Amino acid sequence: MTRKLSLTIDGKNIAVHLHKGDLPDSVSFNGHVAVDSETMGLSLVRDPLCLVQLSDGQGEAHLVQLDRASYDAPKLKRVLTDPGTLKLFHFARFDVAMFMRDLGIVTTPIYCTKIASKLVRTYTDRHGLKDLTKEILGRDISKDQQSSDWGAPELSDAQLAYAASDVLHLHALKEKLDAMLARENRAEIAQSCFEFLPSRAALDLAGWEETDIFAHS
Repeated sequence: MTRKLSLTIDGKNIAVHLHKGDLPDSVSFNGHVAVDSETMGLSLVRDPLCLVQLSDGQGEAHLVQLDRASYDAPKLKRVLTDPGTLKLFHFARFDVAMFMRDLGIVTTPIYCTKIASKLVRTYTDRHGLKDLTKEILGRDISKDQQSSDWGAPELSDAQLAYAASDVLHLHALKEKLDAMLARENRAEIAQSCFEFLPSRAALDLAGWEETDIFAHS
């Protein structure tokens, strides 16, 4: 089942498509796909995956409200594992771990704007999506619905607008961050970090979430 809404996001009317269970056959994406997820909390042990958001940068967002009894979403999984489609995240480490745990997939290839930001914006310790979008793009996004009940059977328009907003700016952020990575000669090390993310997620799920295995002690 799909419901199409027109929501005001960051001052613009945006088409948001809410799909129950999985993406429909009629949905396809062109080029890179921005991805985010919403969960019942930040624990990789306790909190279930509830919603996955996607956008190919063409001004629309597709939100998949998952069936948590089965997590049977083959079309969504196909997009997330397509080797020819680059997936853009902000803090991919968490989302990739959630997809690995609940959807049973390894998401690749990946680009993470938070990692890119930490590699080039060394003049600040503020690498959250809100701060990054404000500085790099001059856009002030709302985080009011960040802590809300994403497991509810029916999500509010405010929740849907928040969820969609998180994937609408990642393409533009990637373009700006790529230029900074190239300027600072850090594109290659960024790519190596992106490729390591599935392994980092697997370590998190295996119990090494807080342990730096590369540390001396």
